[in-house]
Amino acid sequence: MGREIERKFLLAGDGWREQAHRSCYMRQGYLCGNERASIRVRVESGAANLNIKSATLGVERDEYQYPVPEAEAHAMLDTLAGAQVEKTRHWVDHHGWVFEVDEFHGANAGLIVAELELDDADAEFPRPEWLGDEVSHDPRYYNTELARHPYSEWERGE
Repeated sequence: MGREIERKFLLAGDGWREQAHRSCYMRQGYLCGNERASIRVRVESGAANLNIKSATLGVERDEYQYPVPEAEAHAMLDTLAGAQVEKTRHWVDHHGWVFEVDEFHGANAGLIVAELELDDADAEFPRPEWLGDEVSHDPRYYNTELARHPYSEWERGE
């Protein structure tokens, strides 16, 4: 069984930008979802995947990922996917750890979130000065929720 352990953070500054070593645009859409799981298709830099994640709140979730032909993924996004998310992912090295910083576009423009995948939910890691509050347990920051309830629709102070 696949397992994802991921912590998610808001950012407290732009210092991460000078540390980013790679970036790529991603488009993803959700084919279906329920109270137990979601199924997503994502296209990024010449690759495409179907991804199934458990709808578990917190830092640990079941996750399965399967490659699909890129042309088929685009067709699924164009004809089958409902809500979609567009973002540029930046990979940022910090003392041997790789943070994935997602800079959202479209209806989620203005939102930037850093994610860190871990081998253990309680793993210690160095916190860069640009890392802000943790939002791992706030479902609003999950991509499935951002697709359905975009950041631009949030009431400020939410």
